[in-house]
Amino acid sequence: MREIRSGGRHGTGSPLRGRVAVVTGAARGIGAALARNLSESGMHVALLGREEASLRATAATLPHRSICFEADVTDDAALRAAARYVEERLGPAGVVAANAGIAVGGPFADTAADLWQRVIDVNLTGSANTARAFLPHLTRTRGYFLQVASTAALGSAPMMSAYCASKAGVESFAQALRGEVEPDGVAVGIAYVHWTGTDMISGIDDHPVLRALRRHQPGFARRVRTPEQVAAWLAEGIARRSPSVYAPPWLRWCQPLRPLFPAVVARIARRELRTRTRAELAADVGVLGDGGLADWHAHRHPGHRDG
Repeated sequence: MREIRSGGRHGTGSPLRGRVAVVTGAARGIGAALARNLSESGMHVALLGREEASLRATAATLPHRSICFEADVTDDAALRAAARYVEERLGPAGVVAANAGIAVGGPFADTAADLWQRVIDVNLTGSANTARAFLPHLTRTRGYFLQVASTAALGSAPMMSAYCASKAGVESFAQALRGEVEPDGVAVGIAYVHWTGTDMISGIDDHPVLRALRRHQPGFARRVRTPEQVAAWLAEGIARRSPSVYAPPWLRWCQPLRPLFPAVVARIARRELRTRTRAELAADVGVLGDGGLADWHAHRHPGHRDG
């Protein structure tokens, strides 16, 4: 836990100015970029995540007041403690972005059960824990909860079964939650994020089937966006309290085509899978990206602390 103060004067015309935002998975990637964007909009930001040193480094660059809280989103008690700390230091949250997520690549049959379960626990249960801990804040502030999902919720890819299941799950969770909290003045948005230049993507490109799926997409769909560009789209959606946020925006036109995606993905994957032996595919099983590896290591070795 750490508080960082700044005298920055950015974001004077932003509707978010002076409000409090909570971003999970804020140590790197989209989460860190979103924290910076919201701070530049004049918000006070609480950064939650696994890697304390990285959280502190990100917070030190923010122009407005911020705090860090190292927490595992699968730990309900830790998130409740984080919610109390945020309110004590910054005030009740008006925006909560459930961004924390990890991914595992490889065949389902060759993925260890505890590793597969960890993806579900972080991505799906962690989002529910985040909402549960901060809903009292959002109810008081008539705030906005943003659930970061993925195009994996639109069409599942082989070799990514846990990740796709979790992202489809968070989409459904957010849709259900929206109907429950709307009478209290709380808005719920779902962010559909496509290829983004995080360390997770570099791991995906190591998998032949996933690399083939990307290669067979149209040129505009293959383009990898920076975390900063994605964060800008998410921040715009937050400012508008949008029910759906698409990063990039053209993804909104994919919604009517969702019934076609499973057949198209299966056809491309089937062709690629036939060129690989079972041993070759099994050799690729593992956590994708440094952030995922940090979470998995901390989960397996609870006494370890980053930084």
